[in-house]
Amino acid sequence: MKKLDESLLTNLPPFRKLDRSQIRQILDAATPVRINAGDAFFDQGDTAEKFFLLLDGHIRVVKMTPDGEQVIALHIASGQLFGIAAGLGKATYPATSVAADECLALYWPNVMWDRFVATYDGFATETYKVVGERLDEMNKRIVEMATQQVEQRVACVLLRLINQAGRKVPDGIEIDFPITRQNISDMTGTTLHTVSRLLSAWEKSGIVASKRSKVTVTEPHQLVLLSGATG
Repeated sequence: MKKLDESLLTNLPPFRKLDRSQIRQILDAATPVRINAGDAFFDQGDTAEKFFLLLDGHIRVVKMTPDGEQVIALHIASGQLFGIAAGLGKATYPATSVAADECLALYWPNVMWDRFVATYDGFATETYKVVGERLDEMNKRIVEMATQQVEQRVACVLLRLINQAGRKVPDGIEIDFPITRQNISDMTGTTLHTVSRLLSAWEKSGIVASKRSKVTVTEPHQLVLLSGATG
């Protein structure tokens, strides 16, 4: 892979306070890695030896519960750090990071985390802001699971995904990475049958459209009404 240009990191929150020479130092210390859709960067419980920056693609953060159930905790879009167990004081990765589509990332050994925090202005503060946002999203998901009906939970998940990774297409807003009904089931704590029934009904009503693991929200306002977020 050819030498990466400093412009890749210039506008990303952990690095945007740095000058080009500092960004060059960071890039020269990085190792690029490309992962195919469905493969994992690392698995839950693995020894945390690296931290990563996603340059292109989308990642599903998957947690296994004590009884063996798989739960998709959140999605990470390009331009964000992930696998930052070193910054959280953890020796192992708390979840599995799976490529939702083909992904390109950079990684650094964990021994460099403290050096980055000490040397580069804004690296720590901007990174922990993102961590806070992720925790906030997961807390919202917990509240949804505890208080909402299944229809509302599925609608909320689709709205969240088009806000995070929506791409305007002629028919509406498409979630810009492959997502299956099983994935939605794993995100909402319900069965594949229930998700399939809901999406089929919404397709007949013209609210969503799906084809080949791609989901398009064709009537976002109707989905907002279904989510219960009318106020």
